[in-house]
Amino acid sequence: MKFRPQLRGHESADANPSADLLHAHLSAVYALAQNSSHVFASPLGPVRFGARHAYLPRFVFFGPHASDESWRLAFLAGFDRRDLRPAHAVLALVQRLAAQADTGHGLHLTFFPVVDAAGAFLGAPDRGLAGHHWGRSPAPEIGLLEKEIRQCSYHGFIRVETAPPGEEAATIRLWGSVADHLVPDLELITTEDIEAFPVRFEVGPAGGNPAAGPLSVADDLAVAPFELDLRIPASWSDEQYQHAVGVLLQRFLWRYRAFQAYGQHL
Repeated sequence: MKFRPQLRGHESADANPSADLLHAHLSAVYALAQNSSHVFASPLGPVRFGARHAYLPRFVFFGPHASDESWRLAFLAGFDRRDLRPAHAVLALVQRLAAQADTGHGLHLTFFPVVDAAGAFLGAPDRGLAGHHWGRSPAPEIGLLEKEIRQCSYHGFIRVETAPPGEEAATIRLWGSVADHLVPDLELITTEDIEAFPVRFEVGPAGGNPAAGPLSVADDLAVAPFELDLRIPASWSDEQYQHAVGVLLQRFLWRYRAFQAYGQHL
């Protein structure tokens, strides 16, 4: 069943052009989901702030030949209402996948483009959600996401954020045990993929979970997931930002499918 919320009820207490653009982009993706055979809208919530409430946007993509046994990935963005570029970039990726469904062949992908729902829709102040431990956060959005990941057993998480000021290259950081199984011809990101962008690639320790984000509760999950963090420089233009996220993540998905196929034959 398709779901398309009335965004009018999500208006921010301090409406601004950035919020209006976000509402417009969300409306476009909800409209797309109404008529797509691959993209479905299923928001989480409600999220309450004072006497008002909003919903956490969630879009689910089922690639061609996806099934209950398909590997599941979750994309997270929009941790801070003051910077909505990650949210727009992830929404644009959903639109690309709807138009080019074969990119996600056999995959079950879930997108949370606006984690800071209370901030974006209700005017809540910045709460630094990107730095919250998912097992101890007082934020209702993080509480909803923690329940979601415990129920859905995601194999991996992809976080899109803006890098701190002063960083002039995009950073791709891979956390989790998946890094131990990579071989040269099955890299999830290659130099060929990033040659058009200045990118720094890092691998986090497989045995140590970050103090924040979904892997902060990884020890309690049924599946041992990985996390790929993509940070885009704050100085890049909106066009550069969205293009880089789209290209890098689409190529990541293409290579991840190859890694998945390799794993099935181990």
